[in-house]
Amino acid sequence: MARPLNFGVFITPFHPVGQSPTLALEYDLERTVALDRLGYDEVWFGEHHSGGYELIASPEVFIAAAAERTRHVRLGTGVVSLPYHHPLMVADRWVLLDHITRGRVMFGAGPGALPSDAYMMGIDPVNQRPMMQEALEAILALLRAAPDERISRETDWFTLRDAQLHIRPYTWPYPEISTAAMISPSGPRLAGSLGTSLLSLSMSVPGGYAAVENTWDVVVQQAAKAGRPEPDRANWRVLGIVHLADTREQALQDCTYGLQDFANYFGAAGFVPLANEVAGGQSPREFVEAYAEKGNCCIGTPGDAIVYLSDLLERSGGFGTFLMLGHDWASPQATYHSYELFAREVIPHFKGQLTAPRASHDWAKQMRGQLLGRAGEAIVKAIGEHTSEQEQR
Repeated sequence: MARPLNFGVFITPFHPVGQSPTLALEYDLERTVALDRLGYDEVWFGEHHSGGYELIASPEVFIAAAAERTRHVRLGTGVVSLPYHHPLMVADRWVLLDHITRGRVMFGAGPGALPSDAYMMGIDPVNQRPMMQEALEAILALLRAAPDERISRETDWFTLRDAQLHIRPYTWPYPEISTAAMISPSGPRLAGSLGTSLLSLSMSVPGGYAAVENTWDVVVQQAAKAGRPEPDRANWRVLGIVHLADTREQALQDCTYGLQDFANYFGAAGFVPLANEVAGGQSPREFVEAYAEKGNCCIGTPGDAIVYLSDLLERSGGFGTFLMLGHDWASPQATYHSYELFAREVIPHFKGQLTAPRASHDWAKQMRGQLLGRAGEAIVKAIGEHTSEQEQR
């Protein structure tokens, strides 16, 4: 039997400027609670420091707050931007979170996505991926070290001197570590060579080294080159964009709330493929329709989502977890309804939860004539016995 898919939401978050950041962050916490109640497996949170749109500066702090409000859902960083932090501090924070959440955390690592963040810290974007690799190697060395082992590293931006984690993680041997991939091949290469799971954040945009059609081949190649066992596709997470409603017309209308702001933000940030640029001058509804026609997202019904996800699984060759991008395309009320529709009708389809009830229903229906006939005879017999007993009295 094939392993069922896991499902989650990736909350960067995206909140257009002009609203209360306090209430926007509270909304992110409230929808995390809703996702936990609906049975989603995971929720991930990003780290950003500029742009005024993606508001969470410390996903670790946010996870600590979310963990207090939730019961079951796993919580991950999508991602900690490693060039911005000393690796010992990152590892220590993760051990702390692992303990206070009783093992519900996942550590997603990346180089940092916004050039404006790096600029403010005086980091050359050309150096971010090498810095990320150096930091991740150091963090893995600290987590994988023997009890009596101390780690020393010297780079041009951090030093580890006889370093050691003074408490071990709650999770054995340590919390799951995932390497992020967006456009370049650096994420899949690191995942394969260092033995981490992979977090594909290309949002299903076709083409390029990080596209789902090509990514896993890179991971496998680098694992073989490093002498590691062949990676398991169950450790691969793929991000997609979905908004659902009861009808396709309603789903399109819902997205007039904020899709154009989202596309404008990505265009301004330089992520043109994610902006999904369309011709200007349309009404909000025309913009949504033209955006959806590009095919990089699913705006429709649960049935449309099943087709979309089935196609993604086929194109990729299979993966372990599907993450929906958390966005403000629709109002909070419509967004919650989308999450609920997905949980009620899409997730069970891919988790194999519908086969047994359908089989049981079909069997009972097929046996109805035979079983009800005997049940009727039993009722008539009981009534007759009762009547006879009463007459004898």
